[in-house]
Amino acid sequence: MAEETEKGSSLATDQRRGFLTKALAVACGGLATFPPLAAALWAVLDPLRRTAGAGNFVPVADLNNVPADGLPRQFPVIADRVDAWTGFAAEPIGAVYLKRDKGSETVEVLSATCPHAGCFVEMDRESKCFRCPCHNSAFTLDGGIVAPSPSPRPMDSLECKVDKGGGVLVKWQNFYTGIEEKVARP
Repeated sequence: MAEETEKGSSLATDQRRGFLTKALAVACGGLATFPPLAAALWAVLDPLRRTAGAGNFVPVADLNNVPADGLPRQFPVIADRVDAWTGFAAEPIGAVYLKRDKGSETVEVLSATCPHAGCFVEMDRESKCFRCPCHNSAFTLDGGIVAPSPSPRPMDSLECKVDKGGGVLVKWQNFYTGIEEKVARP
C-alpha cells in the first residue's frame, strides 16, 4: 500500500511539473510573439494615425526671385511627401503664384489650383487674368472671380512669410474643390 501511495504522489508530482512546464512554454511563446505582432499592428495603423501635414510652411523661392512689378509669377511647391508607407524626397506637391508690388517686402500668394475642379490655372498675359483650361473659370490677377464663371469661389489665397534670409515661405494647403467655402483638406 505504501508503494501505491508513493507511486500516486510521484504521478501527481510529474503531472504538476508537466503542467508548469507547459504553462511556462505558453507564457514564453506569448512573450516571444507579442513584439512582432505589436510592430505589425503599429505599421498597419501608421497611416491612420498620421496627420496630413497640411498647413506647414514650405520654402518656395527667394524674395529676390519674385519681381516687384505687381505681376504674379508661378513657382512650384517642392517638399518631402509621404504616401502611406512610402516616402518621396523633394517632390513637387503643387504650385503657387507669388506677387510683389514695387518697393514692398510683402508677398501675396494664390494657389495655382482652380477651386472649381482642381485643374492648374494659367496666367493669360494678354487679357491680364487667370484662366482654367478645364472649364473656362476666369479670375482677376488678385484671384477674384470674373463673371460668368463656373468656379464657386475666388482663387485660394495662402499665408506667406519672408524669413530673415530672404526666403519666401508659404503655408501650403490643399482645399476642397467645387464648394463655395474655403475648407482645408486633411
